[in-house]
Amino acid sequence: MTCEILERQRAGIINPIFTCQPCGAQYASIGIKHCIGIVHGGQGCVMFVRLLFSQHFKESFELASTSLHEDGAVFGALNRVEEAVDVLLMRYPEVKVVPIISTCATEVIGDDIDGVVRKLNEGLLQEKFAGREVHLIPIHTPSFVGSMISGYDIAVRDFVSFFAKKDQPVNKINLITGWVNPGDVSELKHLLKSMDIDANILFEIENFDAPLMPSGNTVAHGDTTIDDLRNTANAVGTIALNRYEGGKAAEYLQKEFGVPAVIGTTPVGIRNTDIFLKHLSDMTGKPIPESLVRERGIALDALTDLVHMFLADKRVAIYANPDLAIGLAEFCMDLEMLPVLLLLGDDNSNYAEDPRLKALKEHAYFDMEIVTNADLWELENRIKNKGLKLDLILGHSKGRFVSIDYGIPMVRVGFPVYDRAGVYRNPVLGYKGATYLAETIANTLFADMEYKKNKEWVLNVW
Repeated sequence: MTCEILERQRAGIINPIFTCQPCGAQYASIGIKHCIGIVHGGQGCVMFVRLLFSQHFKESFELASTSLHEDGAVFGALNRVEEAVDVLLMRYPEVKVVPIISTCATEVIGDDIDGVVRKLNEGLLQEKFAGREVHLIPIHTPSFVGSMISGYDIAVRDFVSFFAKKDQPVNKINLITGWVNPGDVSELKHLLKSMDIDANILFEIENFDAPLMPSGNTVAHGDTTIDDLRNTANAVGTIALNRYEGGKAAEYLQKEFGVPAVIGTTPVGIRNTDIFLKHLSDMTGKPIPESLVRERGIALDALTDLVHMFLADKRVAIYANPDLAIGLAEFCMDLEMLPVLLLLGDDNSNYAEDPRLKALKEHAYFDMEIVTNADLWELENRIKNKGLKLDLILGHSKGRFVSIDYGIPMVRVGFPVYDRAGVYRNPVLGYKGATYLAETIANTLFADMEYKKNKEWVLNVW
């Protein structure tokens, strides 16, 4: 049996798994209170991303664009940045944080967003907005390299490096969540509260699930504050749940301010949640309470009801953000499922050295392919032309037509999910996330058994 780490061989991309770096920077920015990002590029660089966010969360988010046109692409468009900052600050008097997010076009023409930020700080902000707290932060995210994953990682680092300031120690940890859903943040906060641990949460996005109130609708926004970001330099330690979505910020805090950092493991499944809680306990000295031991036991009981009879030996293909995809593969193996195909969809050259992937190679007792710089044609081609047999697909909604066309049941997980209701409310992290994932997988397989008349009678006697 073999486990191979391969790279996509084709020059072009067919049905990409991820979108571009500016999307990741925009996702980070909407997690900060009193923050509206300005994307320096064409209007589509914002409108497409806002569409993805709105499709996934069914909410509205505020992002701005310099709306670059042909003349700016030829002659430069820094004047558009100056106009955008002026209009944004007039239109939104509560805004304090304004990241200037570059795109492929503005990086190619060489627009100096660092220089225009210095000019605005010395000019417009002093002359027109004197006495008002405004922070302009240049974030370089050209779209022709990396993906939304690296763009998120860069943006988190840039926000932290801009605000972090050494002061008196605070009895908090930094928890860098990575690209997660509101339900995941709720579960992480529950685990922290159970252990009586305070945290600077990057990013606090529970309010992305915005309410309809008698006073009117509200725009979704994050609640991580400027003080939270400043205090990251004074915390007792940093835990970044994801290597590729927040690892850079954790490394920066450790190098610049001596804040101890633990990067990973993404707490998908029982085993990885155990590791996360051990990291919390070691970093803070707080014991793991009996209440969480009980939650762990409930999750184990739920999984035991399903594993041997229904999940064992089911062949799974997985695509998602890399940390999530790897965590899902580890969880599937714990459930005795066979993740035969793992697609990691960007040009990161470090995947082959990831110790988690090396561990998968070492422990896989079945044929498994891990494809880097992958697209969804890698999945369809294997099913259509190479005879890949699958019982399940785990991934976001972009792969739904592969599931439909080839009659393979699919569990929606990751970002974006726009063809199922309320997925963002349910955690995939922690013990509750493990239970939700396992039961959702099982229920999806049950429905498929019934539709295909495939041993559906088993469910009568289960």
